[in-house]
Amino acid sequence: MTARAAPVEARLSPDHRNANPSSSDSAPADSIPPLAVIRKRADFLAANRGKRFVTSSFVLLAHRRRADHAIPADTIRHGITVTKKIGNAVARNRMKRRFRALLAQVLPGDGIAGVDHIMIGRKADHEADFATMKADLEKGLRHLAKKLG
Repeated sequence: MTARAAPVEARLSPDHRNANPSSSDSAPADSIPPLAVIRKRADFLAANRGKRFVTSSFVLLAHRRRADHAIPADTIRHGITVTKKIGNAVARNRMKRRFRALLAQVLPGDGIAGVDHIMIGRKADHEADFATMKADLEKGLRHLAKKLG
C-alpha cells in the first residue's frame, strides 16, 4: 500500500497576497447589479435581434429582455461568441479570456440592467491592446444605452 503525499498548498501570485476584499474604497455590494452568463442558444439568437455596436476587434450586441422573462429585471447578463474564423484554439481561447476580463471590469459600472450583452470576436490584422478594447467597450455601452432608451 502506498502512502499519499500531502496536498501542496496553492501558491498565490503577488497580486492576490495583498488583496483586501473588505476595502472601504470599493462600492458597497448592494449597489452592484447581479451579473449572469448567457448559456442558451435561444438567448443568443434573441440578442442578435437587438442593437449593435461595431469596432475593429469585436461586435457588441445589446437586447432588452421581455418583462415576463424568468431572469430578474435588474440582472445584467453577458455572453461571448468567438468562431473558428478567428484562428486556432489558442487564439480563440485567448480572445475569450480577454473578453471575460473586459466584461468583468466594465459591466458592473457601465452595464445596462435588464439587457443581454453579447461580445462577438472579429478577426483583425493585429491584436488590439487591452486599454483600447476597454475604451471601445465603454463607448459601445454608452452608445447602446442611448439606443435602447
